[in-house]
Amino acid sequence: MLELRLVQGSLLKKVLEAIRELVTDANFDCSGTGFSLQAMDSSHVALVALLLRSEGFEHYRCDRNLSMGMNLNNVSKMLRCAGNDDIVTIKADDGSDTVTFMFESPSQWILSHSVFFLYNFGQDKIADFEMKLMDIDSEHLGIPEAEYHAIVRMPSSEFARICKDLSSIGDTVVISVTKEGVKFSTKGDIGTANIVCRQNSTVDKPEEATIIEMKEPVTLTFALRYMNSFTKATPLSSTVSLSLSSELPIVVEYKIAEMGYIRFYLAPKIEDEEEDVKPQA
Repeated sequence: MLELRLVQGSLLKKVLEAIRELVTDANFDCSGTGFSLQAMDSSHVALVALLLRSEGFEHYRCDRNLSMGMNLNNVSKMLRCAGNDDIVTIKADDGSDTVTFMFESPSQWILSHSVFFLYNFGQDKIADFEMKLMDIDSEHLGIPEAEYHAIVRMPSSEFARICKDLSSIGDTVVISVTKEGVKFSTKGDIGTANIVCRQNSTVDKPEEATIIEMKEPVTLTFALRYMNSFTKATPLSSTVSLSLSSELPIVVEYKIAEMGYIRFYLAPKIEDEEEDVKPQA
């Protein structure tokens, strides 16, 4: 038996919006410690890893490890039926080929076991949606711990703006990290662009700081279309961390409140390379 209850249901909406552009079908893995996902995009170039720890849910019951294959676009459509303030419950029985999503307005605390219905009591409502699960054959990659040459923490909105601005000029971004700051550069048919963010940890609000932890300078090149896709996770966190090391995939991480994270992995492009390099696992 699986039953997960999340008070801030809008968080699940943001999670799905953050990853559904990259991944179409994926297995959600549930265990006693949390709700997770690991999947590669259709081109097998980028990897996304999601973790929502069990203690972040108001109620979390998972009697045995369970893997649920879902089409993320269909899940996103269901979650659009929930209000931003709705409480979301996910339920699945052992051995079942379906999963049920239940949406409750905050003032309504009625439990339902029906498959599909909608109660209306003035402004209050409770809705159940049942979705068929998919049998998805996917390989769970072991991601080894790595020592990174540089880690940059900066406002997520600033990183999203930089990626968007640079993509109007070129297709790739060169990220160069030194003790003084981090530089984002691109070039295209119409010219070049360089954006430098200086290290600044003395701002009034910690989420507005740019902090650099560096063991040695690093300069790597990445495809901007993937970076822009990663920034779909911006609504989940006010800050983003970029972990870089020569010949290793970059890790773009967004913390999800106190309950988990979304991490995106993307291998650097080799100079004069015509095709994207697949991440190494």
